Amino acid sequence: PETGPDALSVIFSRKSVRQYLDKPVSREDLDTLMRAGMAAPTAADTRPWAFIAVTERKTLDALADAVEWGKMLKRAPAAMVVCGDPSKALSGIESAYWINDCSCASENILLAAEAKGLGAVWVGVHPIKERIQKVQRILGIPEHIVPLNIIPVGWPAGVEKPKDKYDEKNVHWEKW
Repeated sequence: PETGPDALSVIFSRKSVRQYLDKPVSREDLDTLMRAGMAAPTAADTRPWAFIAVTERKTLDALADAVEWGKMLKRAPAAMVVCGDPSKALSGIESAYWINDCSCASENILLAAEAKGLGAVWVGVHPIKERIQKVQRILGIPEHIVPLNIIPVGWPAGVEKPKDKYDEKNVHWEKW
């Protein structure tokens, strides 16, 4: 495992980065992000995720055109697409846990990007059926695999800054 800044520094420094330098992200860095994603907790250790690393300009541009709020993909040198495989999930009412599991993996990717000095942002795909189908078509994703989100990744241009989102009104001790 790599070492870097302490966890709380990374958490409090994380920001949604939408402006990137014209500099590629290495395959090694993208692999590290996927490894971080796979270090996330999952319900009953089902690991119902799959990841697609995208670096081809044509594909990034197609994703930018397909997904509302994804225009920054036109400037990003890479993206991670976090997908869920509901067939690996628990059954019954617990089948939707794949969304939680893949969300935890996504947050790990965002934090790992921050720790490595990269910038990233979550672009939602699921649960919008039209977005899901467009992303599946562009990336050749099988019908039973659900793209949860796209995470554009790049070297930050330095525009965005972390926000202090702590709000004491949302904190309760012992009871509501």
